[in-house]
Formats: sequence, structure tokens, C-alpha cells
Amino acid sequence: MEVFKTILYMLAILTSLGCTVLLFRAYLSSGLRILLWSSLCFVCLTANNILLFVDVILLPVTVDLRVIRHSTSLIGMLFMLYGFIRETE
Repeated sequence: MEVFKTILYMLAILTSLGCTVLLFRAYLSSGLRILLWSSLCFVCLTANNILLFVDVILLPVTVDLRVIRHSTSLIGMLFMLYGFIRETE
């Protein structure tokens, strides 16, 4: 079961990292600022997935990274919210 969890968390990390890379590439080619804010959101979500992997798989008992994980996802959502608000003006 641990192998399945590890594979699942690694797939989540790779998926969010892939979205980050694709959004940054799209921003660099088009210059749309909403793509910048979306890619910054996915940078934070990728960090959140990495911290989740460390928290649950690597250090399940010794360290609780819940506050840091939730903070990174909150910062990511704030990037996205700011981008939505800023681009509608």
C-alpha cells in the first residue's frame, strides 16, 4: 500500500509541475498576464504537493507540516484570485 501512495503522490507532483511549466511557456509566448498568475498559483500548488509527500511519506510521525502546506496552497489561491481581479480591471 505504501508503494501505491508513493506513486500517487509522485504523479500529483509531476502533474502540477507539468501544468506549471506549460503555463509559464504559454505566458512567455503570448504575454497574457492571467497565465502568469495561473503559473504562480501552480508553483505554490507544486510546493504544496511536495510538502504533502514529505509530510505523509517521508516523515509521517516526526514532523507535522500541515500549517506550511495549507499556507502554500492559500498563497497559490491568492495569486489566482489577485490575477482574476487584476485582469478584469
